[in-house]
Amino acid sequence: MLSLSTKGRYATRIITRLALLDATARPARKKEIADAEAVSEDYTEQILVRLKDAGLVASHRGTKGGFSLARPPEKITVADVLDAMEGPIHIVPCTTEPCERATECITRDLWHAAESALLTVFSNTTVADLANRARRKTSSQVNYNI
Repeated sequence: MLSLSTKGRYATRIITRLALLDATARPARKKEIADAEAVSEDYTEQILVRLKDAGLVASHRGTKGGFSLARPPEKITVADVLDAMEGPIHIVPCTTEPCERATECITRDLWHAAESALLTVFSNTTVADLANRARRKTSSQVNYNI
């Protein structure tokens, strides 16, 4: 079964959370992010460090410190986030490694097409797109409080 690691999935949620919090014009604290995403603070920190190393997130020191996006959310794709956490995504080894059956394999083209489609979706989806989806989802929820 093809699946992304929890780090890849959580990193996508965490960076989207940073995009949503960016409107407050202040860095988000690790605890704030962890609580909002129901992820432990330690795991959140591991993810934030990897995202920072990849140039997707910036860290700010001091009493008003925390984490923010290193560039506009429109300029960060899901492919960028997943690459930072997972490395290159390949659905089967034969799409990147030499294969002795390559010339007669009836499924090789299928695997290449599927991988290409998956990478296209991730490359064409930005963190801004995810943040906008989250805003629409939140605004469409009915509040029955009086």
